[in-house]
Amino acid sequence: MEKALELSKKYKTLLERNGMTSNIRLKHFFAQLDHESGLKPISENLNYSANGLLKIFGKYFGINSAVLFARMPEDIANKVYANRMGNGNECSGDGWKYRGRGFIQLTGKNNYTQLSKDTGIEYINNPDLLLNEADAMIAALWFWTQNRLNRFSDADNVEGLTRAINGGYNGLAHRKELTIKYARIFK
Repeated sequence: MEKALELSKKYKTLLERNGMTSNIRLKHFFAQLDHESGLKPISENLNYSANGLLKIFGKYFGINSAVLFARMPEDIANKVYANRMGNGNECSGDGWKYRGRGFIQLTGKNNYTQLSKDTGIEYINNPDLLLNEADAMIAALWFWTQNRLNRFSDADNVEGLTRAINGGYNGLAHRKELTIKYARIFK
């Protein structure tokens, strides 16, 4: 949690420019980022066992294909992210190239393209820039603003935030726990 305080001070101006002007917004922002990345600019791992694939990505894998894809992160990314979020088909490699990165795990070619257009920073051909702390913060705030996530923060709605960020409710209990912890910091 000290990391959140450090980041909130270091990027105070950037946070404020993006509407992070209240403690309720800050607590939700950092709780969600903490769940997504541990407040480290990381790249999505996708190194799943067959059982992990069935649990997390069951709609894309049956038992036989899960065994074939197990522990093959690049192939997993290309399969589960194919033909959606602006990515090409499985053979295009877009799933791996535009897998989740940064603090918020920005995913999909559409997001990388729009982020590049809106910031003037070339993330399309350099997606690993999101592994830099400053770029990870820029991307997280861009995603937050684009998806109007402050409406969920202002309503203290962890479920709405989780669904908007994750597309479902993965890690909801942990996100709620983190929100309570960050409420003690940002009060």
